Amino acid sequence: MISEKLREDFPILEKHKDIIYFDNACTTLKPKQVIEAEMRYYTEYGGCAGRSAHRLSKLVSEKVEEGRGKIASFVGAKPENIVYTKNCSEALNLVAKTFDFSKRKKVVGTILEHHSSMLPFEIKALNKEIELVYAKPMPDGTFDLSVYNELIDRNTALVAVHHTNNTLGTKNPVAEIAKIAHDNGAQIIVDAAQGVPHSEINFRKMDADYLTFSGHKMLGPTGIGALVAKYEHLDRMPPFIVGGDTIEQVKTDSVVWAKPPRKFEAGIQHYAGIIGLGEAAEYLKRVGLKNIEQHERELAKIAMDGLSDVQNMRIYGPKDVSKRTGIFTFNARGVTPHQVAIMLDKMKGIAVRSGVFCAQPGMEHIGACDGAVRASFYLYNTKKEVETFTETVKQIVQLG
Repeated sequence: MISEKLREDFPILEKHKDIIYFDNACTTLKPKQVIEAEMRYYTEYGGCAGRSAHRLSKLVSEKVEEGRGKIASFVGAKPENIVYTKNCSEALNLVAKTFDFSKRKKVVGTILEHHSSMLPFEIKALNKEIELVYAKPMPDGTFDLSVYNELIDRNTALVAVHHTNNTLGTKNPVAEIAKIAHDNGAQIIVDAAQGVPHSEINFRKMDADYLTFSGHKMLGPTGIGALVAKYEHLDRMPPFIVGGDTIEQVKTDSVVWAKPPRKFEAGIQHYAGIIGLGEAAEYLKRVGLKNIEQHERELAKIAMDGLSDVQNMRIYGPKDVSKRTGIFTFNARGVTPHQVAIMLDKMKGIAVRSGVFCAQPGMEHIGACDGAVRASFYLYNTKKEVETFTETVKQIVQLG
């Protein structure tokens, strides 16, 4: 059970009391605990990590590794599995650009992937470097394991799938897909940008090879994210970006790279973001991911119950809320998605996303070629807010 008192932790909700913020799949609001943790870097530490011998530098180094430990604990990994990146997109690109495709060329993705998960491999496929095939979901947007059994074979090098889909809020059976991949000698990378903030995730139990996520979608700062990877993969992978702190030794004719994760973290890092991301992980652990997931499903049920029978309206994804998270995507006949979003904002201060959500092929596949409207709920949203949303949507549909 999540108390509404938690809303007091979010300065933006205090400042804009007329706003109903349902754009959480895009980015989440930040609690004061995260903001204060990030500000402490600028007001109390200030130095750079891993270089100088003075006390401020050593303190920053301690805070960076403390943050790495918090993030590792949050996703069921070890600190040496965590590579800091600027976001989930960079983490996905890091793997795509350093993966060894010399022996196998096939990559299995899904048609519902975010562009950040799809494009790094699509570019390689267009350049004839790999073969890329797409798994397609059932009509309700969920995936049956049979499609992965069919596509993943002994020619497959890598499987690239989402944990939770950003258009429909449906989940992939990631652990089962990982087993199919490993049984065929392939590896698996999981885009968990929409999973880590909303579900309990254990990297070791999932048995994925790589997992990626962004801080800004989990109450953390912008400009910080992570790649989680099995250490043996990190040890074999070449650096993605090189520079300061990625090396043990440089000569004019040779380089000895640092051990992971350092060899992937070139240059001065986003120290304030790292500290803030660690605090965001701690905040979510205190609230409890199971509580968050249950809360989101309760909100999604209110939306589904209130709108599923409305005429001239299409809701995408399964109507059974146990098969989805707090993402509610829809269209109203006769009103464009952008018009609906503007009207929700102007009528009741409801902030949603409209468009194709950086997933154009997937949106076209589900029949939303011109985009849709997405309301995405999170831990600080309330039942009353969702009830206001459903009543306002009904009014807009009637106008259309």
